[in-house]
Amino acid sequence: MNNQAMPMANNSSNTKIQYLQRQAASLLLYQSVLQGEVGIAFLELLQAIRYTDADARGCLQAYGYYFHALAASNQNWEDYIITQILFCDNPFTKLAQQQKFKDLSPALLAAVGHDLQVLQSLYECSSAYLSEWVQNVAHLPISPVVWYEEPKKLGRESKFAAYLQELDNWGDAVEELAAYYRQYGSGLFAQYRAFRWQAGEFIGIPYPDPIKLSTLVGYESQRDALLKNTEFLLSGELALHVLLYGSRGSGKSSLVKSLLHEYSDYPLCLLEVAKSDLKDLPEIVEHLRGVPQKFIVFVDDLSFEEDDDAFKALKVVLEGNLTARPQNVVVYATSNRRHLIREFFVDRPAPKDNDEIHAWDTMQEKLSFSDRFGLTLTFEPANQKTYLNIIRHLAAQAEINITQEDLEYQALQWATRHNGRSGRTARQFIDFLKADLKLFHGANENTSTTENAN
Repeated sequence: MNNQAMPMANNSSNTKIQYLQRQAASLLLYQSVLQGEVGIAFLELLQAIRYTDADARGCLQAYGYYFHALAASNQNWEDYIITQILFCDNPFTKLAQQQKFKDLSPALLAAVGHDLQVLQSLYECSSAYLSEWVQNVAHLPISPVVWYEEPKKLGRESKFAAYLQELDNWGDAVEELAAYYRQYGSGLFAQYRAFRWQAGEFIGIPYPDPIKLSTLVGYESQRDALLKNTEFLLSGELALHVLLYGSRGSGKSSLVKSLLHEYSDYPLCLLEVAKSDLKDLPEIVEHLRGVPQKFIVFVDDLSFEEDDDAFKALKVVLEGNLTARPQNVVVYATSNRRHLIREFFVDRPAPKDNDEIHAWDTMQEKLSFSDRFGLTLTFEPANQKTYLNIIRHLAAQAEINITQEDLEYQALQWATRHNGRSGRTARQFIDFLKADLKLFHGANENTSTTENAN
C-alpha cells in the first residue's frame, strides 16, 4: 500500500483536502460508503478545514461531530472504510454473487477498480492527519484528541483488511472482492445472521437468542432428524420443510434457534416471519433466491383461521407453483396443534340445501395441511423421568452444587406450582435456583465479612 506521508503545510494540505473531496465525489458504485453517519461527518470535516482562513469554531465543531460518529460506531476510520466496502449493496456486489467473474461487464469491473483506488486514498487519510489539519487551521497549541480503538478481530473482515493492506493498489483487488461477495454475500445479509421480516423489509438482529444445542435434552431423535435436514440444506441438497409440533414448553422453538449457533461456521441464516406477515412469504422467498447464504424461514406458533390469506401464501411456498423453488430456503414452523387450521363442529359438513357438494374434501384439505411439510417432528409432553433428566443436565451446566435428592425434590415442587413438567419449566427453575443460591452465598459472605471486621 502507498503509505506516503500526508503534507502538513497549510497550502499543500489544502490541495490534498480538495483532492480528497474530488475523489469522494467521483465514486461510481460505492457512494453508500460515505452516506452513513461516519462518512457524512468525514466529508463535512473536509469541507470545514478546506481553506486556510476557515472559521476555527466551525472546524472544531466539525471535528467533534466526526470524533463522535467514530466513537458511536466503535470503529477506527480505517476499519469503517473496510467494513463498508464489504457490506456495500450495489450492482457489482449483487452480480458478483450470481455470475462468474469472467462474465461480468468490463465497464462494471473498471468502475469497481476506480472506486477501490478512491477508497484507498480516503482510507489513508487517517484521523491523526485530520487532527493535525484542524490544529493548523484553528491555530491551536496542540492537536485535538484522536479517536483510536484497538482493532477487533472480525474474522473474515479482518482477513480481507489484512489482504488490502498488503496491496500497493486496491484496484488490483477487484477479482478477490468479487470472490468475497460470492462466498459471503453483501449488504444486510453479509452483516447479520439473524433477521426478522417487518413492515415489508428485512431487519438485522444484532443479538440473536444465545441458546445452544448442548442445553437441550430429552428429544434426541427429533433433534437428530432436524440436524440431518439442516445439513442437507447447507450441502446444497433439496432439504424438506419441517413442522415441529407438540406440547408447549417442549423446546421446539429453542431447537430451531440453536441451529444458528450449532452451524456458526456455515453461511446459515435464520429469518423470523410472524404469522401476520406470512402473506408476504412468496415475496420473501424471491428476495432470497440467488444469494449465497442458506436461509431457515422460522415461523413460530403456527395456526390459521378460516379463509386466512397466510394459509394460502404458505401453501404456495410449501407446494410450489410455476416458479422453481430456491434450494437455499426452507421453512421450519412450530405449532402446538397437529391440525394447523382451527376446526369447529359447525364446520363439519351436514347434508343441507345449498351446501358445498364436496364439503368433506374441503375439510380434509384443511386438516391435512400439515402433511404438506415434508418432515413432521412430534414433541410429546415430558414425563417425570424426562423432566428430571433435563433438570440434572441443566444443573450440571449451571454448576449448581446441591444434593441430587434436594435438586429433584425442589424441581418437582416447582413443576407442581408453576407450568407443569416441560423443558421450559426446567429452564425457569434452574435460572431461579442459580440466582437464589448466588444471592444466598453472597449474603453469607457479607455477613462473615462484617463479623470479622467487628
